[in-house]
Amino acid sequence: MSPNPSAARGPRSLPARALQALGDFLRLEAAGGILLIAAALLALLCANSPLEEFYDGFRELPVAVVFGELRIAKPLLLWINDGLMAVFFLLVSLEIKREALTGQLAGRDQLVLPLVCACAGVAVPALLFTALNQGDAAAMRGWAVPTATDIAFALGVLSLLGSRVPTGMKLLLSTIAVVDDLIAILIIALFYSHGLSLLALGGAGIVLAVMLLLNRRGVTALTPYLLLGVALWVFTLKSGVHATLAGVATGLLIPHVDHRNAIPDEVEHSPLEYLEHALHPWVAYAILPLFAFANAGLALGDVRLQDALAALPLGIVLALVLGKPIGIVGAALALRALGWARFPTGMDARAMLGLGLLCGIGFTMSLFIASLAYTGLRYEEAVLGVLGASVIAALLGMAWLRAALPRAAAPP
Repeated sequence: MSPNPSAARGPRSLPARALQALGDFLRLEAAGGILLIAAALLALLCANSPLEEFYDGFRELPVAVVFGELRIAKPLLLWINDGLMAVFFLLVSLEIKREALTGQLAGRDQLVLPLVCACAGVAVPALLFTALNQGDAAAMRGWAVPTATDIAFALGVLSLLGSRVPTGMKLLLSTIAVVDDLIAILIIALFYSHGLSLLALGGAGIVLAVMLLLNRRGVTALTPYLLLGVALWVFTLKSGVHATLAGVATGLLIPHVDHRNAIPDEVEHSPLEYLEHALHPWVAYAILPLFAFANAGLALGDVRLQDALAALPLGIVLALVLGKPIGIVGAALALRALGWARFPTGMDARAMLGLGLLCGIGFTMSLFIASLAYTGLRYEEAVLGVLGASVIAALLGMAWLRAALPRAAAPP
């Protein structure tokens, strides 16, 4: 413990707390990423074995929630995608807010490289996908599928390289992925809403106003925010805006640092930090693996070579495997050449290329956007493209970084 407890609670403690939060985040995400991979492999095994009937029955299991006159009935797959993924987006929102206020997105010098790289890493894949699918209006509904990076999957792969990976690379990868998630949230809000209900939107607006009032009045108890967040989710679900955005809005309105509540001789944790730490294990070890298991089960028995080379899956593969590194590495090299940003300590151009390749692992967010954009055969083609691209990007990134990064020194 610091010899000066008040210093540990004051603004000067924020960098140390931010670094601790980052370390916890990276450890959870790396372990969760390995579990995510296992869940996806299990889904493929179930979908391509005698367990297929059980697997399909699990996804289509009807689940209904009744509360007075309110009745919400959906198959289990949609409860996972609309309900549990709202909790995932709540966590993403909390991470983005914390990083923006007290973390790696708080300073301009720290923000330039990941922000520009993330934007380029979204734009180039979208353009590549469009170039291959621009004549097909139905396929173009999923132009955003190959724009995302799965931080859990990518960090899980990166963790296999052990101590050879510089901390700066993990930090840059996680920050790019956080910005990536923010862009994906905006894309979902703008392009994947439909059949808007003004009455439900009005109800959502009232709930948001109450949450904002609580925030402005300095209310730090989490219970009212979470109860209102559930109400917001219901209104959003009925409004035509995708229900997961309720998680985003709730996270942004939960208070962060409140030094007035400091407890003597203890390091302060804001409501946001407390909730983030509480949710992170559940999301990393339960929600995301369950999402992967429910969505990655593609029956491969009837898949032919020409199916994999169709414009939609091929566009996703090329956009993620080529577009992501081209956009990210190209932006990074341009920023360094202009003197506007430096590479993190321990990284050179070869290491940056390896990071760009790993960013081609789209998986969770790509599958999620695919579920919003497509149904039926188109969705199966998109899943094929996402799974193929994620495997290729993981193998290429792993092989490249194994050759590019110096080996860790042997212990004496």
